Amino acid sequence: MRRHTILLVGLIVFFIGIQLRMVESFTLSDFSSQVVAAQITPEETITPNAWQGTASRKVVSPPRWLGLALMSVGAVLTLRSMKPPKLGFGQ
Repeated sequence: MRRHTILLVGLIVFFIGIQLRMVESFTLSDFSSQVVAAQITPEETITPNAWQGTASRKVVSPPRWLGLALMSVGAVLTLRSMKPPKLGFGQ
């Protein structure tokens, strides 16, 4: 990978980690909640009318360690991209 690509990926992962540390939980929209429920439960237990009258939105609470882990990986990738290239002394 090129250095600027590693830098971009590292910064994006780092900022996602910051976002996960700052937010306690995420509330999904109605459509996203239906998609998540359809993926989790078997197809035969969901009827088409089961979700039409409900306004239940799913709440996702990421664990606290996930933000720190993403920030660490992002920082390592960012620092890795700033490493100077090898000099050609032994070649």
